[in-house]
Amino acid sequence: MPIMHRFQLYLFLCVQLKSVLLIRNTIQCCLNLQYLSLSYSRKFTDKGLQYLVTGKGCHKLIYLDLSGCTQISVDGFRYIAEACSLLQQLEMNSVPTLTDSCIMVIKIISVQDSPHLSDTAFKAMGESWNLKKIKIEGNNRMTDVSWKTLSKNSPNLCSISAVNCSKITDISLKSIGSLKKISVLNLADCIRDPGVRYFVEGPSSGVIKELNLTNCVRLSDVSLCQKLTHLSLCYCEHLTDSGFEWLENLPSLTCLNLSGTCITDQLIIHSFNVIIFLQKFCRQVRDLECLDVSHCLSLTDQTSKTLAYYCRTITTLSVAGCPKITDLSMQYLCGVCHYLKELDISGCVHLTDKTARFLYRISKQLKVLNMLYCKKISRQAVLKLAKNVPQWKYNSEDPPSWFGYNDQGILNDAINKQIKEPEDFEEMFSTTDGMENYDKKSIKSH
Repeated sequence: MPIMHRFQLYLFLCVQLKSVLLIRNTIQCCLNLQYLSLSYSRKFTDKGLQYLVTGKGCHKLIYLDLSGCTQISVDGFRYIAEACSLLQQLEMNSVPTLTDSCIMVIKIISVQDSPHLSDTAFKAMGESWNLKKIKIEGNNRMTDVSWKTLSKNSPNLCSISAVNCSKITDISLKSIGSLKKISVLNLADCIRDPGVRYFVEGPSSGVIKELNLTNCVRLSDVSLCQKLTHLSLCYCEHLTDSGFEWLENLPSLTCLNLSGTCITDQLIIHSFNVIIFLQKFCRQVRDLECLDVSHCLSLTDQTSKTLAYYCRTITTLSVAGCPKITDLSMQYLCGVCHYLKELDISGCVHLTDKTARFLYRISKQLKVLNMLYCKKISRQAVLKLAKNVPQWKYNSEDPPSWFGYNDQGILNDAINKQIKEPEDFEEMFSTTDGMENYDKKSIKSH
């Protein structure tokens, strides 16, 4: 087998290859290999990794992916540590057997779906390494102690993803807030207001580009960072009017996700003019490229009109699960948004074949189109449109119950209120007047 001069080798899901074939030949023949992925390859063992120490190749590895390789023990990680002194990035996602003693020195680490790692491991990382990026997900053993150590000993941290880590508190955010180079911060399912304030008032507020606060249901009003380019506030249900008004102060935004928020509901309830708000926002973020307002139940055609007028460079848009959107919205968007490539209108139950005709005009520029739960759009219209769209989805089924409304766009709460029986059902029929009133209601409902 001739020596390979390629610098990357991906053996994803090579579950049938044995360690001798997979590891020994790779080490012997790929002397300059820098990137190696063995993710979910379950057939090799620690003995295969031992060839890293005894062989001539793979000593230049800077990237190694061992995600899903649950068969590797402490010895296997020790072999990697001895042989790969140049290693900078190690992927170990979905390795529930990973323990504190398996960790080694690296610059970038991803330990998603590794719930058994505790403060012991993260303290060792913080005390020994100068990390630049860290990804953690689904860990409820990591506490404020870990973040204090990591923040103190890794001043060059620029990217943090800590998703669904239940023990992250405001104290952790205070430690993270002391870092000066954070450009990407993902704290989905974790935090509340005081912690956010610690960060956005810290030294990284002027450099952060991407902020993900998805499902932070305890979040209310936040002061955000003016240089943000990517912002996700999915299902931040308690974000109020003044919190949304801060969006006007983010002129650098290119991607915004407001899926499942109460953006128009809150503004309408408090007598704000939602149209004026949207116009102000869209004027400030004319470079907006990606917008997700899916499952915002109060959004109307006026929203689409404002968006189409001010944000004509938009490339990706999702209005899925917005029952008040009609064909008029599609007419606005298809008329002026000449860069639109990805569109999701799933669950927009009032859209008809008119929408299909509007979309057909821009179909050659579309790359992805989702039209699930669109009962009023015929299959014939979709098939004609889909000829020009590489990726598309369509069905004419009723929207699922979790969308929050029926196939007529009526919210579930309103339906339940209509069909709810009187509390004192027997008393209703105790008098002639009660019977007459019931008959009148029945006639009106039919």
